[in-house]
Amino acid sequence: MATLDLFPTPVDARRNLLPRDGEVYDFGRVYSATEAGGLFAALLHGVPWQHDELVIAGKRVVTARQVAWYGDGEQAYHYSGATKRALPFSPLLRAVKTRVEQAVGGTFNSCLLNLYMSGAEGMSWHSDDEAALGRSPTIASLSLGATRRFDFRHKRDREKVSVVLGDGQLLLMTGTTQHHWQHALPKTVKVHSPRINLTFRTVLDTD
Repeated sequence: MATLDLFPTPVDARRNLLPRDGEVYDFGRVYSATEAGGLFAALLHGVPWQHDELVIAGKRVVTARQVAWYGDGEQAYHYSGATKRALPFSPLLRAVKTRVEQAVGGTFNSCLLNLYMSGAEGMSWHSDDEAALGRSPTIASLSLGATRRFDFRHKRDREKVSVVLGDGQLLLMTGTTQHHWQHALPKTVKVHSPRINLTFRTVLDTD
């Protein structure tokens, strides 16, 4: 938690952003503007980005957003009919993982990175509820680059909660969130610059 008092954004990370049936916490900016800018540039040009391939309604779809999957071992992550085999953490990504772990007080063994080149690219409603993540997964999401709105929607009554995520900001989803809520990154014509999202998680099943 020591890194949090270095930055001016007042954040109460103990306040649950969801009204019920889950837990989402905003840790604010865990990277200064200068640090975040340097990290963004290093990842944008240093990660082997690839367009994601998913199976939706029996059809193979290539997404506009690009992804990369890293882990402590060769974890295989299965979602939407696709399988990702983890690349080994680079020294830079391992340092980021350590910063995130210190902030949230937990540990992770893998990271899915997403690259959205502009507001024309987003993510539709979904839950990160794959069996390999365990019954109640904890996922830490670090945002870099463009500021974007991030939405939650309750699966039963469709109540929505939104949070604006900026450069260097850290969000934690835990508890029963993935059971009861979906989340999405809506498209917007107002954003013309790229955003990188690092989602740290723990994969339990490597097969």
